[in-house]
Amino acid sequence: MSINCKVKSIQQLACNTYQILLHPEAPVEFKAGQYLMVEMGEKDKRPFSIASSPCRHQGELELHIGAFEHNTYAIEVVEKMQQALANNSDIVIDAPHGEAWIREESEHPLLLIAGGTGFSYVRSILDHCISQNKHNPIYLYWGAKNQNQLYAIEELKNISAQHSNVHFIPVIEDMNSEWAGKVGNVLQAISEDFESLSDFDIYIAGRFEMAGAARELFTQNKQANSDRMYADAFAFI
Repeated sequence: MSINCKVKSIQQLACNTYQILLHPEAPVEFKAGQYLMVEMGEKDKRPFSIASSPCRHQGELELHIGAFEHNTYAIEVVEKMQQALANNSDIVIDAPHGEAWIREESEHPLLLIAGGTGFSYVRSILDHCISQNKHNPIYLYWGAKNQNQLYAIEELKNISAQHSNVHFIPVIEDMNSEWAGKVGNVLQAISEDFESLSDFDIYIAGRFEMAGAARELFTQNKQANSDRMYADAFAFI
């Protein structure tokens, strides 16, 4: 369904990463883990995960867009948002979309895996689980190139400190002298930390190749149940 939105605010979260708040003209019902499409043209719709959770979004839709150099696909969307904010004009979205939403009825432990701005997807799921007082163990692994790209690290540390069932594990590829956490590939870090993933519901957001690698690695080597692995990328790979 196409919906007109006002751009309420644009905030830089990290280098080339932006938080955008949209205010739709009519309420948008969605499930934690779904995404929307920004309409750039009649046949040009670009998907972005909804970072807000359905129970606490207060009528606003939050996006985290990584508009990195040479990524014109995302840069053009941010520029369109900036222009709409400056001119008080509308952005048109198509929402909701996606099948990788949280299975709320499940009592299995959750493994949330994010690469880069794929964090927006797992943030919606995490916040929804907390707001619904779910007590399932939740392990959130967030992989990024460097520490600066982990723009919500303090927020997640606070959440894990306040909720004993939430465990946050950041992983970066490029270590500096101040970093005391895990270094390397986020999927490899998970493999090292778990003997088996057979009990887990697994939610994945990141590049298509990462989602495909996770499915192959975890089903073949960690007894993960492919029927309880969720990623919108699976519809395309």
